[in-house]
Amino acid sequence: MGEQRQHYNEEFKQRTVKYIQEQTKSIEDIAQELSIPAGTIRQWLAKYRQFESEPLASAERVRELERLLKEKDRRIADMEEELAIVKKAVHIFSKPRN
Repeated sequence: MGEQRQHYNEEFKQRTVKYIQEQTKSIEDIAQELSIPAGTIRQWLAKYRQFESEPLASAERVRELERLLKEKDRRIADMEEELAIVKKAVHIFSKPRN
C-alpha cells in the first residue's frame, strides 16, 4: 500500500520556515535533515515566508562572491583576447595566395 502522509501543525510549519530563513544551507539539505520533501518545504516557504526574518548576506559570503566574480571577469577577458587572436588568424589564412 501507499505511504502514510505526515501532517504538520501550523506552528511547526512556521518554525521550520523561520529556521530555513536563518540557515545558509540549501532547501534540499534542510529537507533531508528534517526528513521532509523539498517540495513541501517550498510550499511552506511560499505561504509563511517573512522577509524581515532573513539575515543579510554575511561579509564572508560577499567576499566569496566578489572573488568568484573577479575570477569570471578574468576568464572572460582571456577568452575575448583568444577570440580576437583566432579572428586575426582566420583573416590571415583565408586570404587567397598569389
